[in-house]
Amino acid sequence: MKNSVEMMIAALLLGTTATSAVAFQAGRDPAYQSARASGLVGEKSDGYLGFATPPSPAIRALVEDINIKRKAAYSKEALANGATVEEMALRSGCRLIAERTVAGEKYQTPSGQWMTRDAGAPQLDPRCP
Repeated sequence: MKNSVEMMIAALLLGTTATSAVAFQAGRDPAYQSARASGLVGEKSDGYLGFATPPSPAIRALVEDINIKRKAAYSKEALANGATVEEMALRSGCRLIAERTVAGEKYQTPSGQWMTRDAGAPQLDPRCP
């Protein structure tokens, strides 16, 4: 029974955190959309965006701004749910890679390698729920 309740809470937290992080992307900047579509930036399993190739100063600034907003959302969720920021970020990263990346977009594998998403399932961190 306890495991069942813990699983339900984890699923709820995961959905809430990923939704918060994705909300920052809802009105995506055209420069960000272009960088993501061209494979310059991608999702990392730690819940943040990373650079698959060296970025221009403008793309670096844009991604850093998004990551600051993500960290703020993870911090808020962590405080509200008695979790760490890192736990909330990982949960969100798992969901963002699994559910929000599309074929052709980059994501970082648990080993740190950048992969291009195809129609199959992405490689996720073993700690993903």
